[in-house]
Amino acid sequence: MNPQDGQVTGFPAAIAPHSTALPGHEPSGNNALARVSSYAVDSLRAQPTQPGLSALEPALHELDPELASLPRPPRWERTLTVAILVLAALGALAMTFALRRDVAYALSDATPANLGDLRSVTPAAIRTRENRFVRADVLLGAAGGIRYERPFVSDSFRALPVAGRTDLWVDVRVPEGQESGRWEPPRAVAGRLVRFGEAGPRHRGLGGAIAQATRERVPEPAWLLVDAEEPASARWVVVLALTLLVFAGWNVAAVARLVRKVS
Repeated sequence: MNPQDGQVTGFPAAIAPHSTALPGHEPSGNNALARVSSYAVDSLRAQPTQPGLSALEPALHELDPELASLPRPPRWERTLTVAILVLAALGALAMTFALRRDVAYALSDATPANLGDLRSVTPAAIRTRENRFVRADVLLGAAGGIRYERPFVSDSFRALPVAGRTDLWVDVRVPEGQESGRWEPPRAVAGRLVRFGEAGPRHRGLGGAIAQATRERVPEPAWLLVDAEEPASARWVVVLALTLLVFAGWNVAAVARLVRKVS
């Protein structure tokens, strides 16, 4: 049978008389040949074809009038958001760049380099050990120093010049209760050696404060040895720098999502 062509073949033979008796034997009463009704089938009506997707394509490309009537998204609000995110990312990157020397010191060698006596150390030797953990013997001068405090810290601090020098200073911490007329500065110090302008966030503006208090400007270049500041104590700067980098990366990703074209 070929119904797809609308023709049926072999159907008359299928309905011809037949018997279930074995070949060469007479059929019994139950197996007697009997005629069944038959008729000729010339053709069958073909199934109607289903409409293809091509008939629906025009409807798919038609513009929905309800969607067309919706207002466009406010472009100025998106532009303002992108501008704020870009400025925040740039600010975070700028702060991370400003902390680069502090991060380098926090990750430096924890073994102090010996400078000897600070009264006789040469500027060339100081430059080779700049932004490193050093140890040295020192005689600090009482004249020309300043005393200052920090918020949320009960101890006080003093910035004192090395005796006989104006280009080398030592920042020492005075424990609470020992700030009195009988306090004596240490004779040996160990800490971070940096330039005045690169002493980190906690010493920003120290040179200007000294110049204002003593009416004498700190010469350039001048170095500051921050006593008791070891690399391990500056690890918080690494965490802060990483946080700023993550914040900047998040802002950049948000800007990329906002300006990305929808395909």
